[in-house]
Amino acid sequence: MNNGAAETGASSDGKTARNWKLFFGLSRTPHGILDVATPAMGALLLLGGFPPLWVVVVGLVTAFAGYTAVYALNDLVDYRIDQERLSSRTSSDTHFHVDEILVPHPVAQGLLSFRSGLIWLGFWTLVALAGAYWLNPICCLLLVATAILEALYCKLLRVTHLKIIPSAIVKATGGLAGVFAVSPNPSPAFVAVILLWLAAWEVGGQNIANDIVDMEDDARVGAKTTATVTGMKESVFRLLVVAGMAAFGSVAIYWVAGSGIGVLYPVGAVVLSWVLLLGPARTLYYSPGTDTAAALFNRASYVPVSFLALSAVSILLPW
Repeated sequence: MNNGAAETGASSDGKTARNWKLFFGLSRTPHGILDVATPAMGALLLLGGFPPLWVVVVGLVTAFAGYTAVYALNDLVDYRIDQERLSSRTSSDTHFHVDEILVPHPVAQGLLSFRSGLIWLGFWTLVALAGAYWLNPICCLLLVATAILEALYCKLLRVTHLKIIPSAIVKATGGLAGVFAVSPNPSPAFVAVILLWLAAWEVGGQNIANDIVDMEDDARVGAKTTATVTGMKESVFRLLVVAGMAAFGSVAIYWVAGSGIGVLYPVGAVVLSWVLLLGPARTLYYSPGTDTAAALFNRASYVPVSFLALSAVSILLPW
């Protein structure tokens, strides 16, 4: 009798764990956790120091909630397209993808109901809005703008490859939210550079690389992306140019950042930009294909957390 109860309990625990994995899969949480470093990095670079503990705690919770909500919104808006992709997919080739560490597109796969996903989205949106308002009402406006642009990006899938523009702005607003969370009047020069850097990182290290990986699937469902519209050669060229812009921005921000950022930062920024962006982009240029594009996407996903660590170390060691 006790053994049966134990087995039932174990089965229930396993089912609960799987349900949570589906929700976190909907929000691409492993990738979202990496992106949480973006606003934190922006805050450290602007201040040239560490914000008060309460700002750190509220900021981290708010950032996690915001990224969890936005990624879930993407999957819910796109779930019918994702169903088409999954049903028309013929290739058995797979690539490691940080977006797919957990169950990818659980609503499109029929593993999670749309209603459950909507409730999940609503909960995290409320948490994010409450935290953003407490930090700075401007952060609330940035969150709302981000959600609108993300939905627009999804809806333009079959309309134009220029949907990459709202996508770039979405990623850039993450860093901007961190800036306004710690300063009501940040330097316009700093705002301009961080927007350029993060938008270029999204385009050169994430979006076009992901388009190349999904090129065949996108073509089957009639999606207009940089890769399907311009072809492999032109896509890789554009990616390389914009990755160079991102590398430039990551170093240039040192000259408009807070005075507490030490000279270790620009040296480390050059190294990280090569390892995480330019090196993989160069490999893709000479060996264009889905494998090298996936490698670039995965490596570039670590840009926010790596530069957050570099910013913190350069503050602690202001040589």
